[in-house]
Amino acid sequence: MKTTIKAWYGFWSLRALSRRLVLEAAVALVATWVGLRVVGFRRWKSMLGWFTASARRVHRADSAVLGAAGAIARFEDAAARHLFLRTNCLERSLVLCWLLERRGIAAQLRIGARKEKGRFEAHAWVEVDGTVLNDAPEPHLHFAPFERPIASLKAEIP
Repeated sequence: MKTTIKAWYGFWSLRALSRRLVLEAAVALVATWVGLRVVGFRRWKSMLGWFTASARRVHRADSAVLGAAGAIARFEDAAARHLFLRTNCLERSLVLCWLLERRGIAAQLRIGARKEKGRFEAHAWVEVDGTVLNDAPEPHLHFAPFERPIASLKAEIP
């Protein structure tokens, strides 16, 4: 109970734009949780891309862009930790990629795989200009990433 009260106090102490970002992330996480189960990865990714169609793209990530991307990743992670349902790395990474691209930050969804004790395991994370945003410094290194990053949510314009 104390942690819930503490979380709400922390939420209301944020600036209005940050609260909006947390709420946007929470709604997107719930929608993505449902969307992946109802329409599947490919269609849901396409639907998310439709909602980023008007966003401007930043092509080169400087330190200010990386700082903003890191802050967005922290807010999205906080929203995911306090949701009423548990989200996995794919759901979190899709939402983070969507949040970044809506703000004009070019992000790449990366998916890797490994075989551990006879079991196939996969992991997803987001990179901006080669910098991993939503993963601890090391876990993604234990997964062999697919050759090419999963395309960004927006369709590439030649």
